[in-house]
Amino acid sequence: MLYPVLTESRGLMDLSGIWDFKLDDGTGFEAKWQEGPLEDPMPMAVPSSYNDLKEGEDFREHYGWVFYQRTFSVPAYMRSQRVVLRMAAVTHFARVYVNGRLVCQHKGGFLPFEAEIGEVLQPGENRLTIAVDNRIDHSTLPVGSESPGGILSGGFFPSKASKKRNHPNFDFFNYCGITRPVKIYTTPKHYISDVTLVPSVEGSRAVIRYELETEGEGEASIEIRTRQGELAAQASGKSGTLVIDPVTLWQPGKPYLYQVTARFGEDVYTMTYGVRTVEVKGGKFLINGRPFYFKGYGKHEDTFPAGRGLNLPMNVKDISLMKWQGANSFRTSHYPYSEEMMQLCDEEGIVVIDEVPAVGINLNFGGGANFKTGEKVHTFDPVEKGGIRTQEHHKEVIRDVIARDKNRACVVMWSIANEADSGGPGAYEYFKPLYDLARELDPQKRPRTMVSVQMGNYKEDCTIRLSDVFCLNRYYGWYACGGDLEAAEAMCREEMTFWNSLGKPFLFTEYGADTVSGLHDTTPVMWTEEYQVEYYKVNHRVVDEMENFVGEQVWNFADFATSQGLLRVQGNKKGIFTRDRRPKLAAHYLRDRWTKIPDFDYKP
Repeated sequence: MLYPVLTESRGLMDLSGIWDFKLDDGTGFEAKWQEGPLEDPMPMAVPSSYNDLKEGEDFREHYGWVFYQRTFSVPAYMRSQRVVLRMAAVTHFARVYVNGRLVCQHKGGFLPFEAEIGEVLQPGENRLTIAVDNRIDHSTLPVGSESPGGILSGGFFPSKASKKRNHPNFDFFNYCGITRPVKIYTTPKHYISDVTLVPSVEGSRAVIRYELETEGEGEASIEIRTRQGELAAQASGKSGTLVIDPVTLWQPGKPYLYQVTARFGEDVYTMTYGVRTVEVKGGKFLINGRPFYFKGYGKHEDTFPAGRGLNLPMNVKDISLMKWQGANSFRTSHYPYSEEMMQLCDEEGIVVIDEVPAVGINLNFGGGANFKTGEKVHTFDPVEKGGIRTQEHHKEVIRDVIARDKNRACVVMWSIANEADSGGPGAYEYFKPLYDLARELDPQKRPRTMVSVQMGNYKEDCTIRLSDVFCLNRYYGWYACGGDLEAAEAMCREEMTFWNSLGKPFLFTEYGADTVSGLHDTTPVMWTEEYQVEYYKVNHRVVDEMENFVGEQVWNFADFATSQGLLRVQGNKKGIFTRDRRPKLAAHYLRDRWTKIPDFDYKP
């Protein structure tokens, strides 16, 4: 799906701002709130998560629907074109109404969707209503628990909730609402619907296969220009090849973006594009033919008070802090990040592992019990026995994220899921079709992975048969051998020796220790800043010995919000930075380490 841009043929309106807002009391659709102005609404910022913008549990822990509403007008000159309403992300289920008419609905809270609205527009003022449902269960991604409890909810003893609540089967807060921009854009009646670019490089020469998908009739052409505006390549037709000679490659930390202009009849679409290659060869991960070493983080889109709402200033600050540390990469844990963040990574030369919102596909996190029958339920059991029902939706989000990000130079690998029950019965049969789908859909054929949770039976992990690169979440020294770093080092070395022996590249995509900022001790003990530093030193001693270990992405870049629970003190404290981006002691340790490790050829 093309990102909306303003060109000589395309109009663009951003509907960000203060909208009317109302929590559904259970009667919203029965009372037909979508058909008229909301009664007694309150102001709400769009984009943002609504949870922390108003005080009280009714907002933070709301369960079910909410209604957003605003009016808008489309200038007459734009109404003569094709008019499209585009939502960049609405979490988790949306019904969209224009002038009381349903124009589209969408499942999935982290990817864009759109609808043509020209036929329902009125001259002058129009009313836009978006109803948003935040409920999660065994059919949604991320997954919610369908039993009383969840990964962090409850206590030592069974308890009965006071009212209906979401129970996330994942360890981050279920922020919801219209979290990314809502825009209206226009195109000519005959228009470009998609652009695909696939690079190959030989020496100083790049050959780029291109394809323009179009609707209607018209002559097609495409050109690529340098930053200085000089013509680098051009071609005619809806498909063909472009040759850039000599080419300037997009490199981690040294990005170069060309300007691409596609034309079809009266329509003009522009985008930036970086030329680079990605390949797995033996135990190495190659970018532009050289062994690359990942240095960076797992992250979250999590800021106060916007929640998971788009926060452009913080995106800029985060990448500035990454570069200060010598980091070169992150994973979009545990969902695709905003298109604006992906564009920023293209522009700044930050390497991205792009992850779909498939987190919580692991009923073992909740104990694996069926609370109605008391019988053990496996993650991939049939639906009638209580297993998950996510596979078709899982295919949808893989299609959507690849359609959105396929041309991004920063994206070097697709992550199919995070911490799934990948060693459980039925895991291979569930995930094999998803890996195949990602390979089929991606025109660049990037490597595929699935982030593996720490488990005792790691030799039975289905990722061994499926992944091009092994991505490991491991907590030796915290959840395993917490407080005993000597034992943690021995256990970590034993497991890492196994993964190294398989002959494929592998890396940590999570490893870390909860740390309360400002808590110190002369002897490193758990939760202190000193322990966090010692924890990383121990893990690094192990992985530096492994020739096929190609990267370290610590967990987490910054402290982030979670559901309430006995293991969390106002959220997860594994951040290298606090939630407001103040460095902990480990930030300086990692800066010293990473600035001494080159991006390329660290382990040639």
